[in-house]
Amino acid sequence: MSDTSLHSISRSAEPELKDYFALLKPRVMSLVVFTALVGLLVAPVPVHPFIVFTSVLFIAIGGGASGALNMWWDADIDRIMRRTAKRPIPAGKVSEGEALGLGLALSGLAVMMLALASNLVAAGLLAFTIFFYVVVYTMWLKRWTPQNIVIGGAAGAFPPMIGWAVATGGVSIESVLMFALIFIWTPPHFWALALFMKSDYDDAGVPMLTVTHGHDTTRKHILAYTVLLAICSLALAFTSIGGPVYLIAAVVLNFRFLVGAWKIYKRTTPQAEADVYGAEKRFFKLSLWYLFLHFTALLADATLRAFGLLGGWG
Repeated sequence: MSDTSLHSISRSAEPELKDYFALLKPRVMSLVVFTALVGLLVAPVPVHPFIVFTSVLFIAIGGGASGALNMWWDADIDRIMRRTAKRPIPAGKVSEGEALGLGLALSGLAVMMLALASNLVAAGLLAFTIFFYVVVYTMWLKRWTPQNIVIGGAAGAFPPMIGWAVATGGVSIESVLMFALIFIWTPPHFWALALFMKSDYDDAGVPMLTVTHGHDTTRKHILAYTVLLAICSLALAFTSIGGPVYLIAAVVLNFRFLVGAWKIYKRTTPQAEADVYGAEKRFFKLSLWYLFLHFTALLADATLRAFGLLGGWG
């Protein structure tokens, strides 16, 4: 292939603002923003609204910077997988160099400004989160071990801990359990996706558990992690930020999640293929709501507590 052809693949047209925004993985950023905001608002220390806004903004920018750097490094495999082929770099809308430059610039800006807006603990956690996602997960774990999602999930679990640190200047059992909730949720969420997207990861050479150990082992791991997730979720209900709304939500959601994981566990590959992996897709869709509803329930209890309606709960 000629250099001209390669250039046409890397850049098909002048990028638009929306292309640069897409580099920031806005869907992932929305989860980062929401969980960080909840972590900040449920903390026992009141924070000025301006500090809340600016802190969450810089946490979001840091999350977006991680996304841009992830797309820069993964451009080669993004071109192979159907799920990612339309991202800005493989689609030829943004060059790899532009993604790298944007990611580095936003990373530095986000960490520096969060330190100025809140405190060094929160800024340090944000810097570590970016490093962990880009270097530990994207550059190292993702293409090396089937435990990539298990360990790498820590990167997506830090935002509520960062939000908590903005308010309190430290770390506590509550922020650790919010971290653990996302950390343990991540593997079954992505493994369910990998069960019906196996060919994508196989084609790209990404050692997802479905590729290296097969579907049966993946189903067992989904069930095991869902049990651990239920335990962690319920434990959070009995901390200082828990409450009746969260407890009810946790019981209902974890019951449905456990039922879904059990259905996946009991299936065989021929059965799953016969109904186009229906149970796996339903479990994955439920997982999209799982975290949102848990953190919404925490926020609801925090609101009740602010009005003095929860007494000595937790």
